[in-house]
Amino acid sequence: MRILVSLILTAVLCLPASAAFQLDSRYQDTDGDLIADIPAEPADQVDPSTLIFAYTPVEDPAVYVDMWKEFLDHLSEVTGKPVQFFPVQSNAAQIEAMRAGRLHIAGVNTGSNPLAVACAGFRPFTMMASDDGTFGYEMEIITYPGSGIEKPEDLKGRVLAFTAETSNSGFKAPSALLKSEFGLERDEDFTPRFSGAHDNSILGVAHKDYDAAAVANSVKARMIDRGLVTEDQLKTIYTSQTFPTTGFGVAYNLTPELQEKIKEAFFSFDWKGTKLLEEFSKSGDTKFIPITFKDDWAVIRQIDDANGVTYTCN
Repeated sequence: MRILVSLILTAVLCLPASAAFQLDSRYQDTDGDLIADIPAEPADQVDPSTLIFAYTPVEDPAVYVDMWKEFLDHLSEVTGKPVQFFPVQSNAAQIEAMRAGRLHIAGVNTGSNPLAVACAGFRPFTMMASDDGTFGYEMEIITYPGSGIEKPEDLKGRVLAFTAETSNSGFKAPSALLKSEFGLERDEDFTPRFSGAHDNSILGVAHKDYDAAAVANSVKARMIDRGLVTEDQLKTIYTSQTFPTTGFGVAYNLTPELQEKIKEAFFSFDWKGTKLLEEFSKSGDTKFIPITFKDDWAVIRQIDDANGVTYTCN
């Protein structure tokens, strides 16, 4: 059973949940929920004629265009507005698009959520979950059979692929875990490489381009199910405890009425028979459930604290 846990590292336990977290000065948080308030003045709110939606680029964005169509049709019906899928190529591009007002609704990856909230006014309110309400995924460090790597300590002197510096499972969590549990630091004890995406890392290990990689096991499961890699090409040498998965939310300055309509669309969507269910049920997800950034991302902010991450918004 996948169960969300609130703490993952002994080295992190003593840290306050939001010690290093604060919003950019352009946003207000008068109610203390750690996300940007909706502007009080109607003149500062926006009601776009077309809504732009983007899903985190954990894999090639082209994979998701058709997969999200049924949901976006439902979103259009509920809001009364056309909805366009925006195939972002990187986490940074997704956050910058929302900060600039060009992106209204997004699924932001676990590790990028704090940065999107702090710098782009992202207001996450839901994530995918299983029928019984449990949610999350694990970070795995994988290698290929015959690599000579049997345990994390064997990474010393080898090449380890990360995805991007904003990724939780692809960089932040493994960096903290390898340092705190095994005394391994990138550049000193192993050579890091950045693949850009979880599918790139997984394929890189399967094809022996990397000795090992830190990835989200939910992405690995979906790739195995689609036949992009086979189980016998990969070997897991470390599995973390459970993290929250992609958070879905809206830009802070959408009108209150539109934000409520968007929430309604997520929670009223019928997954039965859809391509979304076909894809995400592979990792156990079958519905959307309410979440809060303050509570459900506390562990991620703690990992950022452990890694010395600060949220500098340009």
